[in-house]
Amino acid sequence: MAGGVPLAAETLCLPDLLALVCILHTSRNARESAELLSGAKVTWNPIVTPNNPYVRLLGNLKTGVILLDSNLHLGYINMAAENLLEISHKQVASLFLGEIFIGAGEDITEIRNALQTGASFTKHKATLRLTNGKDIVVDYSINTYEDEDGEHVLMEIQPLNYYQRISREEALISTHATTRELVRGLAHEIKNPLGGIRGAAQLLAQELPDEELKDYTNVIIEEADRLRNLVDRLVGDRKPPDMKPLNIHEVLERVRNLVEAEIDKQAIKLDRDYDPSIPPLRGDSEQLIQAVLNIVRNAMQALSSNGVDHDLGTILLRTRITRNATVGTKFHRLVARIDVIDNGPGIPANLIDNIFYPMISGRADGSGLGLSIAQAIINQHEGIIECESRRGYTNFSISLPLLDT
Repeated sequence: MAGGVPLAAETLCLPDLLALVCILHTSRNARESAELLSGAKVTWNPIVTPNNPYVRLLGNLKTGVILLDSNLHLGYINMAAENLLEISHKQVASLFLGEIFIGAGEDITEIRNALQTGASFTKHKATLRLTNGKDIVVDYSINTYEDEDGEHVLMEIQPLNYYQRISREEALISTHATTRELVRGLAHEIKNPLGGIRGAAQLLAQELPDEELKDYTNVIIEEADRLRNLVDRLVGDRKPPDMKPLNIHEVLERVRNLVEAEIDKQAIKLDRDYDPSIPPLRGDSEQLIQAVLNIVRNAMQALSSNGVDHDLGTILLRTRITRNATVGTKFHRLVARIDVIDNGPGIPANLIDNIFYPMISGRADGSGLGLSIAQAIINQHEGIIECESRRGYTNFSISLPLLDT
């Protein structure tokens, strides 16, 4: 902080963070003065006051910030930490740190020791388990300070997997763009001679005196048509999407209606877990329906495979909002996340990094085009599809930017 002016969020270092937190707490004196003047109890909670400029500054940090009291109960969490821990401040208000990080006994002991000695420390590549069972790998720093309210702990969290994910997304988008251009170039070179072969077979059929011989020319024509259709599917729709404001839940409900008839005769249950507060996004509803439908049908096929070891397959459609998220190389204030989760056999480890490429499939009868087309559609919407898979759990997560509100 220089000359009383808050520094930019990107330039804040530890002293600045401690100064900000101290400013929030020293406002207690103003509360006490107001109580003396009015003779009444004044409710004071500066940390959750949205108009407090210091709270807004902490909220715009990319670093997760958690403030704990001397008993390691949570007093404040900024937006970056909410996104990282996949919780809201309302869910964790006043919770004990051990209720936020599951099985973190060793870390909690080290933080308590720091409180007793007044020491600070940094831990690298720490694995923390969240309340939803997800593990995150982070670097975190612990610093202690004291004010009128007693001792406090400031915990700064830097997610290692966040930066790894950004790098992976950039590489994925770049590689798929290159692959699409290569496929389109090959498609052009294939379709030109196919047209000549088909035309020659039609002319030859007209000259043949024997009708039985025409069976051979019909095979040539049919196979040329089949190959042309395959090439068209590989290339996809080159028409730009018709971008209009839409409700993502209308897209998901359309997909649900389409597949419900297909799963009636199968031991598959389709569940929904929607966040109704998600605002509109810009997109082509027909293309988005196709993308989500391809992913859901991929889950249905996985649940119908021989590797399933349970009687009831489950597909979950889940929506959530992610704040201050980076998709590929672009930063967005709000991103809609659509998860398609199934409890199938999972994707083989040797395929997981290549499943969005054309002609890659884990099934003998698979075309390997559904996920490639879905990724291409989502990329056109400035989004991305990511996949996490293990036995009994596969999650295709679609990230789409939301309209600025």
